[in-house]
Amino acid sequence: MYIVVGLGNPGEEYSLTRHNAGRMAAEFVALKVSGVKVVTPDTFMNHSGRAVAKAMAGKKSFDKLIVIYDDLDLSIGTMKISFNRSSGGHRGLESIIHALKTEAFIRIRIGISPKTPSGKLKKPKGEAAVEKHILTEFKKPEMEALKKVFKTVVTVVETIKDRGLQPAMTEFNS
Repeated sequence: MYIVVGLGNPGEEYSLTRHNAGRMAAEFVALKVSGVKVVTPDTFMNHSGRAVAKAMAGKKSFDKLIVIYDDLDLSIGTMKISFNRSSGGHRGLESIIHALKTEAFIRIRIGISPKTPSGKLKKPKGEAAVEKHILTEFKKPEMEALKKVFKTVVTVVETIKDRGLQPAMTEFNS
């Protein structure tokens, strides 16, 4: 059985923030996809690894792990599937990699950065700006775009579950 982990921070004050995009997506998956176990850690993002390690049934189950999380390198309304990559500086992912002692698991990255009017990615620069950005709530039009991404994430998880990772990556990574 696949384990789908949605990264985010616990607590009402964080529920609709950009940093909780993974958690929101996983909660949507829990409502729509049967035959998967959905985990939303009750730890803060930077300590996600402990909760994920507890949910795993040993090293053989790592290939059935799908972690969904926010990604500053992608624009709002987009997502990307990856496997066996570095954390890219994402501290929640770093925590999981450290706890599991492997990078060999599936990731679904959800874009949280805005675009310029010309369509160029507009990432915040500097640690303070990044922290402020990830802890702000999505605006209404951004939430509409995010809901469409969540529907795609459901289809991605179903595709991975039914046909495997490669077909999902081929079909959904553009």
